[in-house]
Amino acid sequence: MHISTKPLNQYPWYLRPFFWNQKRKYGAVLDPGLLWGRAPTLFMTVALLYGALDRKRSPLSPVLRSLVTVRVSQINDCHFCVDINSATLAKRAGSMDKILALSDWRNQSIFDAHERAVLDYTEAVTYTDAVVTDHMMARLREFYDDDGIVELTGLIAFQNLSSKFNSALDVPAQGFCQRPDNSEP
Repeated sequence: MHISTKPLNQYPWYLRPFFWNQKRKYGAVLDPGLLWGRAPTLFMTVALLYGALDRKRSPLSPVLRSLVTVRVSQINDCHFCVDINSATLAKRAGSMDKILALSDWRNQSIFDAHERAVLDYTEAVTYTDAVVTDHMMARLREFYDDDGIVELTGLIAFQNLSSKFNSALDVPAQGFCQRPDNSEP
């Protein structure tokens, strides 16, 4: 990593419950959390935004949210994000199939029309040389109202923020998702 983390006791007391929860949920404190924690106000803001996007009552299904986060992470070459988001996708989807097919999703039959519309939009928002077309929006409207499209766009934007932050600071994978071929996700 380009920036070092500090010992846990050097972070503000009000961030420690977040770290405790990460350790309980993932078995380890997450390196990005420790980096964001160097700027506690930013950490709290990012944590609140993530919580709002990954809530149970989201109009986006858990599997779809994970597909989006893994695809954005792949595009932005964030090893940590691909690792943790792939582990979440595998748990939510019940298999590794979609993870293994995701980087070539256009040529894979495993993705339905809904997922394809979302992945197409995800790439248009993420790639800087791409544009969101009227056709993409029409396809999304088959599945979402305006509020749902805003939430989807917010999720894509958040994952771009997260994966670009981690990639720029060279945050490595923490070993959450082991692929069947023993390579990194």
